[in-house]
Amino acid sequence: MAQFNAIIAILGIIATIYLLIKKYETRTVLIGVGLVMAIITLKPMEALDAFAKSMTSGGLIMAICSSMGFAYVMKFTQCDSHLVHLLTKPLSGLKFFLIPIATIITFFINIAIPSAAGCAAAVGATLIPVLKSAGVRPATAGAAILAGTFGSMMSPGSSHTAMISEMSGLTITEVNLSHAPYTMIAGAIGALVLTILAIVFKDYGEQHRQAYIQENQETESHFEKVNPLYALAPLVPLVILVIGGTSLQQVSGLEWTKMGVPQAMLIGAIYAIVVTRISPVKITEEFFNGMGNSYANVLGIIIAASVFVSGLKATGAVDSAIEFLKHSNEFVRWGATIGPFLMGVVTGSGDAAAIAFNTAVTPHAVELGYTHVNLGMAAAIAGAIGRTASPIAGVTIVCAGLAMVSPVEMVKRTAPGMILATLFLALFML
Repeated sequence: MAQFNAIIAILGIIATIYLLIKKYETRTVLIGVGLVMAIITLKPMEALDAFAKSMTSGGLIMAICSSMGFAYVMKFTQCDSHLVHLLTKPLSGLKFFLIPIATIITFFINIAIPSAAGCAAAVGATLIPVLKSAGVRPATAGAAILAGTFGSMMSPGSSHTAMISEMSGLTITEVNLSHAPYTMIAGAIGALVLTILAIVFKDYGEQHRQAYIQENQETESHFEKVNPLYALAPLVPLVILVIGGTSLQQVSGLEWTKMGVPQAMLIGAIYAIVVTRISPVKITEEFFNGMGNSYANVLGIIIAASVFVSGLKATGAVDSAIEFLKHSNEFVRWGATIGPFLMGVVTGSGDAAAIAFNTAVTPHAVELGYTHVNLGMAAAIAGAIGRTASPIAGVTIVCAGLAMVSPVEMVKRTAPGMILATLFLALFML
């Protein structure tokens, strides 16, 4: 029977990978395969119970839904675009050095605008033309934005951060501050390698600038004026949460900053109402539209992943894997990083693999000799990095469209840096 269950688990994993590579809907694949495995092993209620239980994960719902609601408000009010333009307008004179700076700026803006594709659209619409006009080849211009789109791992609204926060008992801010140095170094590795490749591929030069000028003689910025008050709006919740989660909140007058993610996001939305003077009714509608969308599309993947993991548990595969890792700790660091990275590359989404790993293995982190934060966030970051090296990821296609190049041409430039960043996580974070 154990051998039969092992075969079911292997076939389930292979089927899941195949269907995700073929771009079938992620939630449908995870729920469907998870249910089938549970039914075949005569434990269907395990999958159904996992579905019900994960629907009401309080910490996840509050953090993710409120953050996405705030992101919708920022997009509706165009405050996110003002922030992007405020940061990018002075940069056009930096020439070649604009390549790594563009990646770094995207990385940090991705914290305030946590959707990878949304951030790429907002930043790329401005920065890619700036890069091209400075003499950067279109493929590298798009790659510079793409390489920075895993900064969302440091966002207080990240689903991974909320999941690890629940496991570890730490606040979301404490989790982010713990993994931030590793995440930022990984981002720096990506920016540095991309810059070196730009030299190797001769992706910067006057010929590229002249080609851009000839093709875009009438190109003008959509923003004649940037409103700094608008530009500050996406940063308001982030600043509050950072102050409230560190010793800074002990400073007289800053005690009020000690609050949760939903409270901070709501304050940010109220600030947007005040400075933009847009109808509170419309802002409220957008906020709740964002909350509903995040439950369907972000929490939906978490719920579906829990069903898939429960199906694997029903076969005994999860327990066997954990026992193996307990006695073979040298494999944990590679399984937690290279596994989600490869899944991110082949499926275009790092979330499914990272969430499945964090649901099945990360709860046992202490037994395996790691902390919940390091093991869980290493898997999450590696998955996001894998997505950044995937030619079929939504964010890659957005960047390719803005740069008007092939996604494969961009990935040729991002992948080497992302591979090195993943190895860094495996060797130094774990």
